[in-house]
Amino acid sequence: MTVCLDSWAVLRWLEGTEPAASRVEEALDRQPVMSWMNLGEVYYVVYRAAGEPRADEVARDLQARVALDTTSPGRIIEAATIKALHPMAFGDAFAIATTLAHDAVLFTGDPEIVDRERLCAVEDLR
Repeated sequence: MTVCLDSWAVLRWLEGTEPAASRVEEALDRQPVMSWMNLGEVYYVVYRAAGEPRADEVARDLQARVALDTTSPGRIIEAATIKALHPMAFGDAFAIATTLAHDAVLFTGDPEIVDRERLCAVEDLR
């Protein structure tokens, strides 16, 4: 099973919030996929909370442990279409588009994704 991580899952991992942290750590051992857009979300949240050096460290660690999905024009249009049809954050639409492109399971606990109509395979990490 291919796993896709969104920013919600990675941020809970960084916080050590269970059960998400353990599930993400297990997934990181199998090099999950993640959108560059979602990595950017993690970066800015960490930057605001802990500063640029910590954000740089987290970004380097993630780049070594995940397969980052290129934000191609096609992926951008796919994410934009998802956003146009479903009320959610653009980053969430990128996570879903990336999950679909890789025939993966999205690891998240984001209510905008798990508490709605499922647009892709989702594992709720809450």
